[in-house]
Amino acid sequence: MNITLGRTRLFLRLSHPLPLLGGALLYGLGSAIASYLGRPFDVGIYLLGQSLVTILQLAAHYSFEYHEPQLEVEGSRSNPYLGVSKALAPGGLSPQTALNATIICLVIAATLVSIMLVGGQIPLVAWLILLLIFLGYFFYSTPPVRLIASGYGELALSLVIAGLIPTFSFTLQTGELHRLMLMSTTPLVALHFAMMISFELPEYARNVKLEKRTLMIRLGWATAMRIHDLAIFFAIASFLVAFINGLPRRVALGALIALPLAVIQVWHMERIRRGFPARLRNLTIAALGLFGLTIYLELIGYLLS
Repeated sequence: MNITLGRTRLFLRLSHPLPLLGGALLYGLGSAIASYLGRPFDVGIYLLGQSLVTILQLAAHYSFEYHEPQLEVEGSRSNPYLGVSKALAPGGLSPQTALNATIICLVIAATLVSIMLVGGQIPLVAWLILLLIFLGYFFYSTPPVRLIASGYGELALSLVIAGLIPTFSFTLQTGELHRLMLMSTTPLVALHFAMMISFELPEYARNVKLEKRTLMIRLGWATAMRIHDLAIFFAIASFLVAFINGLPRRVALGALIALPLAVIQVWHMERIRRGFPARLRNLTIAALGLFGLTIYLELIGYLLS
């Protein structure tokens, strides 16, 4: 019984539930924007699309851990948002478990896609966005493309998670694109990008040792830190521009509530850049908190508008 319970816990870690929750909130944001615009809400389509997004996320998580086995044995710390669960470390689950889980998820995804095709209610634009989501997730860690080793993986993943997932949900409900989607997701993409950089900082020395060509390795830690700050400032500026151009007031107010966390995150990064003792845990918590809180406040803002 203890062995079974232990393996269940390891598999749960392998699945990375925290990013799944983030994906659910982002997917909900897209449909909330559609409802704000007065479009009819189709519960069946919503649940089908949410299931498909979650299954693709799971497939991406399992595939990443299968194709990055060195992360499990080289002293890297567990990180739920970088795909490092340590569940495949010696004494844990086997890599074959991750591969089998990936295949099962892809089969389930194909089944859900078939159901959507038979229903014939999914607009073309939603199919195109779904294809981009799949390609972004699949080639993030899968050879031969491996975006994670290209220096562009952080930006590509940010576009998929913070940009395309809510847009997919929106197009499922409306069959079209809208400027509110761009205004709402642009800051989130920037914040997710900054979060990815902050999560890579504690792993910088290990990534150098493993010759992993992440964005921070390619640009250098100092340049990557500046880009991190620029991404946060860009997110703030894009919220301001969006508000001027019609972003609902309650959504903009949510961004204002999250602003102190943005200041704290930049402050933490500046301290590290100046050589003060690195409080990397505080930095990563602030980054995750800023991204998650901003999603939540946007979602609530649209639901209450």
